[in-house]
Amino acid sequence: MAENFSVEEIKSLETKDLLKDMWDSLEAAGGIGLAAPQIGISKQLAVIKLSEESERYPDMEDSEAFIIFNPKITVMDDTEQGFWEGCLSVPGLRGFVERPRSIRVDFLDENAEPKSIEIEDFLATVFQHELDHLIGKLYIDRMKDISTLMFEDEMIFEEVEEELLD
Repeated sequence: MAENFSVEEIKSLETKDLLKDMWDSLEAAGGIGLAAPQIGISKQLAVIKLSEESERYPDMEDSEAFIIFNPKITVMDDTEQGFWEGCLSVPGLRGFVERPRSIRVDFLDENAEPKSIEIEDFLATVFQHELDHLIGKLYIDRMKDISTLMFEDEMIFEEVEEELLD
């Protein structure tokens, strides 16, 4: 499990540089979220920014940019919903993962100020996916049916999704 940041660490120049590197890496990879453990830093930090310009997830709406230190998730609605998840740590693959539909996330922001947000649907899935990295999990660890793990360039999501729902 990744270690928490202290308030002093969050406010440090080293962490500001780390955040810049993470945002640059996320943009270069065309991703929508990145956790510190994905770049070899075992600390409780993730950045998330949904963009409707994403080639990997073309149907999503823009979100604000989130900088998340030391998060805690509370499930608000445990009704599960499924999405095709991909990951910069497992390039070229997608898998069908079901997660709670609505969550609250309590965390510290880039100024070490406490924040709490309630989110649902795809954004909630993205948060859960990224924050899983902080506890050493990948989306493939959450898949109920490993046979849904597929190469991105060889699948048509709608056809496979119909088969799953039948």
